[in-house]
Amino acid sequence: MSVKQELYQQCEAILNQRLKTIQHTIADIQHSLLSETKSSAGDKHETGRAMLQLEREKAGQQLAELQTQIKILQKVNPEQSHQNVALGSVVKTSVSNYFISVSVGEIKANNQSFYGISAATPIGKLLLSKRIGDTITFRSQNFTILEIE
Repeated sequence: MSVKQELYQQCEAILNQRLKTIQHTIADIQHSLLSETKSSAGDKHETGRAMLQLEREKAGQQLAELQTQIKILQKVNPEQSHQNVALGSVVKTSVSNYFISVSVGEIKANNQSFYGISAATPIGKLLLSKRIGDTITFRSQNFTILEIE
């Protein structure tokens, strides 16, 4: 299995775990809303319901963002190589290694650390369309692109 395929699978697993967590949270909130019974303290009951509604909206937004990330990852072809940095590229630089896909933080493949980053992140935008040998400057640090897969 190539490094790119391994990174892709790890990103997929992380997003699926996040999806399960959000779905579980939404189910818990839904259950709480349904089990919330009218008490004699009406204001307290309404406040509790309002807080649960806000939590449900927040979880719904997180779910929508996560579904967008899953769609972006599905556009990545782990079999494809790139000459220039693009969505799905594995980029090794003089400072760090990156997998241009979705923002998942640090992931490891072949005993190397990579950062799963979105093309929309500041460093992702700087790397896009660059070639081997190009240099970018990010946070006052120069990065030279050594390898693109």
